[in-house]
Amino acid sequence: MQRALYGPDGFFLRERPAGHFRTSVHVSPLYARAVAELLCRVDTALGHPAELTFTDMAAGGGELCAGVITALPPEVAARLRPYAVDLSPRPSGLDPRITWADAPPRNGRGLLFANEWLDNVPLAVAEADEDGAVRYVEVRPSDGAERLGAEVDGADAEWLRRWWPPLLPGSRAEIGRPRDEAWAAATGSLAAGLAVAVDYCHVLADRPPYGTLTGYRAGRQVPPVPDGTCDLTAHVAADSLPGATPTPQRTALLALGLHAPRPPLSLATTAPATYVRALSTATEAATLTARGALGDFTWSTTPLTPTCTNLLHP
Repeated sequence: MQRALYGPDGFFLRERPAGHFRTSVHVSPLYARAVAELLCRVDTALGHPAELTFTDMAAGGGELCAGVITALPPEVAARLRPYAVDLSPRPSGLDPRITWADAPPRNGRGLLFANEWLDNVPLAVAEADEDGAVRYVEVRPSDGAERLGAEVDGADAEWLRRWWPPLLPGSRAEIGRPRDEAWAAATGSLAAGLAVAVDYCHVLADRPPYGTLTGYRAGRQVPPVPDGTCDLTAHVAADSLPGATPTPQRTALLALGLHAPRPPLSLATTAPATYVRALSTATEAATLTARGALGDFTWSTTPLTPTCTNLLHP
């Protein structure tokens, strides 16, 4: 998985996410506005520092970072140091104010926002054999053929004992230890502020018995063959992320002021252009908060400063 996504000529070194799957960032500028509102709340909680950091982890094409800058009040934007963190080359035409980097800046004071990053942090998959022994699943890169390998031991076994229900023969677990470590490293880059990870997630009481690992290519779900031609993604164990508190995306966005009701039908005859714009905005807001879809994403929030706790509940 590491080699297929991030190795030489890996998927995410060649491709932009927008070409293969739709994220909340691509659905509507309302999403960037909500993140900008959260950044403003972090700014207030930190006492309006002279330099405010916004770090967009796994930035893809830099769309979120650019949208947040546009949505900020001028006074906040003037103090902002925006960073887009990605292993791919810097996109042409990106706002020159954005620093493109392969790792988050150290000692930032502000907001680190990771939209659909942790689900692409490589992990191991385990399966219980017919005798109940929990073994690593090994995969052939060329065609995705699988076999069971050695028994899971060490830190991976400890993680499973803490964070995954006992496996029955034939059931699987996705060992989230690398995601926990990646999140601890990312949040550790902040000197003060808030870190947020947004992904499809699950918790201990509701782990998927056969896993969630899958692939995406050109907008279609495909088998997760680690040959470098597709995205490889698995849901995140939100409750194991160090220091994080999970909140459903629909709850977070509503708390950040996302409110776009359907316009009255009478507006269609009195001001048709206004009606169409308002209807489009309402549709985008509904898409971002819909149950069974994007609204089911989880925002895992990790405050690095006590004043940045509960910023989704002003």
